[in-house]
Amino acid sequence: MEHSFIAYIQNSIINNWDLDALTDYKGATLQYKDVARKIEKIHILFEESGIQKGDKIAICGKNSSHWGVAFLATITYGAVIVPILHEFKADNVHHIVNHSEAKLLFVGDVVWENLNESAMPLLEGIVLVNDFSVLLSRSEKLTNAREHLNELFGKKYPKNFRQEHINYHKDQPEEMAAINYTSGTTSYSKGVMLPYRSLWSNTTFAYEVLHLNPGDKIVSMLPMAHMYGLAFEFLYEFSVGCQIYFLTRTPSPKIIFQAFAEVKPNLVVAVPLIIEKIIKKNVLPKLESLAMKILLRVPIINDKIKATVRQEMINAFGGNFAAVVIGGAAFNQDVEQFLQMIEFPYTVGYGMTECGPIICYEDWKKFKPASCGKPVPRMEVKVLSPDPENVVGEIICRGDNVMLGYYKNEEATAQVIDKDGWLHTGDLALMDAEGNITIKGRSKNMLLSGSGQNIYPEEIEDRLNNLPYVAESIIVQQNEKLVGLVYPDFEDAFAHGLGNGDMERVMEENRITLNESLPSYSQIAKMKIYPEEFEKTPKKSIKRFLYQEAKG
Repeated sequence: MEHSFIAYIQNSIINNWDLDALTDYKGATLQYKDVARKIEKIHILFEESGIQKGDKIAICGKNSSHWGVAFLATITYGAVIVPILHEFKADNVHHIVNHSEAKLLFVGDVVWENLNESAMPLLEGIVLVNDFSVLLSRSEKLTNAREHLNELFGKKYPKNFRQEHINYHKDQPEEMAAINYTSGTTSYSKGVMLPYRSLWSNTTFAYEVLHLNPGDKIVSMLPMAHMYGLAFEFLYEFSVGCQIYFLTRTPSPKIIFQAFAEVKPNLVVAVPLIIEKIIKKNVLPKLESLAMKILLRVPIINDKIKATVRQEMINAFGGNFAAVVIGGAAFNQDVEQFLQMIEFPYTVGYGMTECGPIICYEDWKKFKPASCGKPVPRMEVKVLSPDPENVVGEIICRGDNVMLGYYKNEEATAQVIDKDGWLHTGDLALMDAEGNITIKGRSKNMLLSGSGQNIYPEEIEDRLNNLPYVAESIIVQQNEKLVGLVYPDFEDAFAHGLGNGDMERVMEENRITLNESLPSYSQIAKMKIYPEEFEKTPKKSIKRFLYQEAKG
């Protein structure tokens, strides 16, 4: 069968047997043959404890080599993987484990401390990701299998375990591979059922555009329980024969830079936040001087400085990559213009969990600024608008990448996939004659002004976030008026000699500045200061629904 996702995994293990595969940054490395051996042992564990093909197996923990092994072992067995974001609160994890009817849960040590096994009555066992020890067994067979695992493995492969022993599950295109519970900024998560054709098509797309080779290196910093990180920092790289470094701790900018400098990855896959932090912490301080600002305006010297600044940026990412691929959230316009000006090799893609994830992409050399690329192979994309070049409409798409639907929720499925198979994304965009998509906002976030004008809060927030001492912001509508909720950058403000008392004044000045650049119907009536960061989803987008009623 040609369109097999598992064939990608199986062939890579066989062909790259002696290459390095998975590395915990500052820790141990597994070669492809070690991954194969661990997969085999987990298969024996599944078999002995009565796990059937099609059974659900959940995994919740920080990125690590063993997380990757557990994921691969599950799908190559023919079971359905249910990856759960490790940042989810305990009751969310309990809910997902129960709702998905998972038989086993692979869990990271940090996550395990907060869970309550009695809240997950359907589980037959809980396995620690760190060393695959059994934390909880409700089945004699599982307990026995784990105690005698090495013995069972030795019996099955008495001589030694070799490439020719690798023979994994044969996947079918419409067969369910994974259930991914969307972070979603809505208050209740839905389980996205992804078939093997979606994993196959997303991986094949990566082969078509990313061009990595066996032995290339990548740093995995996005959560693997999220489709974006899973598809483009793990599944594709593993199927090529790359070495994947996992940042097993929470990736602070400091750890990320350190890892880039040491690993020197051949490709960088990131969310805007990481790029913005690098520019703010590593590059802008060097540009802040007045001399620099003047020089950047002088055309002749300009190019030389631009080249220097570009080199600084490239070095920050290890200096060895072909391009930086950005996705997952909207990109700040000022940051993007800056990258454009210094001719930095970046591109922005667009996708969603429901497409596992990719919908639009374009190579950085042909990428249109401020857009998020063109429809990818095997996907049709339309903008529902009488004049898509000038009038905003909803993005709809269909094709190999699209999910089967939401698990045990036909009503929610029917709301997003129409009878012709088009997935309605809820995102609003323009589409030019070449097919470039430029996103204008989420339709569910769109506000309507008193005079019936569409207001896209993201566009206003984007500007507000670039004003002095604004760390993050949300624009909400109250009694027909717009209010700016702001979490200030206190650290920066204090460093510049401002005190708590100055914040109101500074934000009022920001409000006036902001309004000068906004049309009359989207003027900000007042600002409200928040003392702490806004709550975020795992993709680092603000949970807007929590702040709609903000009084003040």
